[in-house]
Amino acid sequence: MLVLGIETTCDETAAAVVRMGADGRGTILSNIVRTQIEEHAPYGGVVPEIAARAHVEIADRVTAEALRAAGVSAGDLDAVAAAGGPGLVGGVLVGLTTAKAMALVLGKPLVAVNHLEAHALTARLTDDVAFPFLLLLVSGGHTQLLAVKGVGDYAKLGTTIDDAIGEAFDKVAKLLGLPYPGGPEVERRAMTGNPRRFAFPRPLQGRPEPDFSLSGLKTAVRLAAEDLRAASGTLSLQDVADLCASFQAAVADMVADRCKQAIRIFRARYGEPAALVVAGGVGANQTLKAVLQKTADAARLQLVVPPPKLCTDNGAMIAWAGAERLRLGLSDPLDVAPRARWPLDAGAATIGSGRLGAKA
Repeated sequence: MLVLGIETTCDETAAAVVRMGADGRGTILSNIVRTQIEEHAPYGGVVPEIAARAHVEIADRVTAEALRAAGVSAGDLDAVAAAGGPGLVGGVLVGLTTAKAMALVLGKPLVAVNHLEAHALTARLTDDVAFPFLLLLVSGGHTQLLAVKGVGDYAKLGTTIDDAIGEAFDKVAKLLGLPYPGGPEVERRAMTGNPRRFAFPRPLQGRPEPDFSLSGLKTAVRLAAEDLRAASGTLSLQDVADLCASFQAAVADMVADRCKQAIRIFRARYGEPAALVVAGGVGANQTLKAVLQKTADAARLQLVVPPPKLCTDNGAMIAWAGAERLRLGLSDPLDVAPRARWPLDAGAATIGSGRLGAKA
């Protein structure tokens, strides 16, 4: 099975070709990603209108490049997959419309993939992880702990009640005057910092429900930075490094504690998980990965973290999720609509839901 995947939910325009063999294992034949960092850097964050316009300008070229790099033609494809949400709806519309046009012309099935499901299933592409497994989904827009029982079968165990972890990293970077994108810059500065200089809180630590909270921690960082500025008039490079290291250490401790609670709940409800899987862009953070390795070892679980280029948004994860769904006979009509919100867990709204329902 040969599937093209297109990803345009935020600020990466990506396309990839993935082959699923008869044994169910996947091979990435190409994986092209074009980032929009330069376009958004002057604004310190992603501007939806600029992102959508950039997707329109290069989606066709990126798709053609993915086919060329894979050494296949469009006619060789068995299906075309695209992220149908959740995400910035203008961007989602670009990728989904591109996939619809190709599927219509080629007479091939269309698969509208949940962007979060694509992250969730990446570990099956890279490490052939069996169901069920425990998923920590951490990105700029999402922070969730989920029981992954099968394709399309998810149970949310915990979520953030305010900010996502990646969002908190970006906001801390901004208040410290660090360049965009903030998350990787905080991690880089933390490498030369003292993680014990500031005693930042570990929100919800010890609570039995594996939910997350970042707003109080962000406030603690802001107040510490304000105190330093008031005392000396500015923040030194070492001050910034120590703030970043202390913040990152607090997040890592919180994540480890929340995962311990989720492992306990998973085992009580679903039995033994095949692995603790980390997905999403924040999964590329090496400090977080090291702490999670200790957590997994203590629980006698395998930790699976895809390579950094497959943690961040990419087309290969979309193509693989499309192949997983197509293998089960699942595809979508050409009038399928893009979705700004698309929760993986279709159950009742939980903590963290806003006026319009669960964010993801």
